[in-house]
Formats: sequence, structure tokens, C-alpha cells
Amino acid sequence: MNTSGSIVVGTDGSPPAQAAVRWAAIEAQSRGTALTILNAYDNTWAATPGLPRRDLADAADLAEAIVTDARAAVGTMLFNVTVHTVIAPGDPAAVLIERGADADLLVVGHRGRGGFTSLMLGSVSQRVSTHARCPTVVVRGRTSAADGPVLVGADSSSGGALALDAGFEAARLRHAPLLALHAYTEPVPLATPGLPPIPPPHTEGLAKFHASQVNDLLASRRSQYPDVRVQVQVAAGTAAGPLVGASHHAQLVVVGSHGHGALTGTLLGSVGHQLLHHADCPVLIARG
Repeated sequence: MNTSGSIVVGTDGSPPAQAAVRWAAIEAQSRGTALTILNAYDNTWAATPGLPRRDLADAADLAEAIVTDARAAVGTMLFNVTVHTVIAPGDPAAVLIERGADADLLVVGHRGRGGFTSLMLGSVSQRVSTHARCPTVVVRGRTSAADGPVLVGADSSSGGALALDAGFEAARLRHAPLLALHAYTEPVPLATPGLPPIPPPHTEGLAKFHASQVNDLLASRRSQYPDVRVQVQVAAGTAAGPLVGASHHAQLVVVGSHGHGALTGTLLGSVGHQLLHHADCPVLIARG
């Protein structure tokens, strides 16, 4: 099935996956796009060591029941969304990445049935959010959050630009304000042997400088989205801590797949990883 232009959500029927389906359905309705509910079932389960041999058809039947139940759940809450269901054998993460390659958005829960309950992020969710080729949402924390701002990690990197674009559009769809949060590194005092160290710029002045830089980044988008109320916040240090803290009062946090400080060649920056483990609301990884 062609999923281009649609939202694809993966489900295994677990409570986190059910929350992901609900979130994706609401997002599909707000965007006016179709929703594809997908279950990928393990085609090796028929010969799992130590377990009774099972027919692969049983796995397909279970997968069909899971997506049918998910579709019925969407039907009880929404009426204007076209819903498709898909089941496919294979590794769940690999199938989701492949089937969602051309989607507008790929959505997963933060854990599935196979995850250890002590883990904050399941292996499938981590692989999908890291390797997906389209924008990806991991539904976690306050999964039904509908109040508060759309929170965006703002910087001048290419990933930061994608995050700002996605954040403004998300704020427009939700009629929500946008909070652009930028973290900066404080300079280390210069020291010359035999001379007193040169103090760094005044902290308040440095914060104002970075706030001005962020406002410059936002200028064209503010013109494009005049109805979106924007607030800028700057913080010294790394971005992960302030973003996680602000996520407790946000309905969505948006970051780029890379920002300043990400190692070349990495697929997802450290800030994104921290948010996927600790954010208190759904996390959108913006990609081009």
C-alpha cells in the first residue's frame, strides 16, 4: 500500500501503542490526511526455541485482530478520518521504517509488548526514531496533552531549521503558542600566564545576545504564521535539561534529527535521545 501523504502509526495492541494510535488519529484529523494503522508481526515466532510450535497463520490472525481493534477504537472517537489497516511479516522496526518512508509522519508508542517495563524507551521505538526517513513522533509522557505550547529546540543548524518549520506548523494546527528554547555555551574565561584572567561577557548581556539571534531565526516564520504567538527562552548549558523540564508544560516537543554539537555521521543527536527517554509529552523528530 502506498502511504505517501498519510500518517502511519505502528501498533502491537499494547497500552503505549493504543495511546500512539489515538494521538495519530487526532493528528490525522487536524491535518485532513489519511491514517494507516500497521502491525508488523515476527515471522520467526513459529519456531521460537523453548516454546510450543505455532502456525504462522496464527500470527497473521493476531495481527489482523490488533489492527481491526485499533481501527474500531478510532471509529468511536473520530468520523472524518480515512483509516487503512496493514499487516506485514517481518522485523517490526524494519517494516515500519520501510512502509513509512514516504509518509508525512510516522508515529510509534514509547514501548511495546516486548519491552522491559523498566526501560523508558523500547528497542523498536528507538530504532524507528533513529533510522526513519520521514518525520517521526514517539508518543510518551502525557500522551493526551492538549494544553500548553508547542516546544521547539531552536538553533541555526539545518536540523534546527526543520524543527522550527515543523514546530510552527504544529502550533498553527493546534491553535497553540510556540515556545522556542535555545541553549548556548558560556565562554570560558581567557587566562594568560602572569596576568589576571579576562572575565567572560556579562551573563545577562550574553543571554540577550542569544535571544536576539533566535528572534532573527524566527522573523520569517513569524511573518508566515502571524496567528502563532511566540515566546523565546534562552538557557546556558546543554539543551536537553531545559527542554525536558519545559516538556512538563508543553503538548508537543519538536527537535531536529541533528543540532549544533551532534557528531557528524550520527543519526540522531544526544538532545533527541534524551527527550525520547525523558520528555513528559510526545516528541517529534523533524526531518526533511
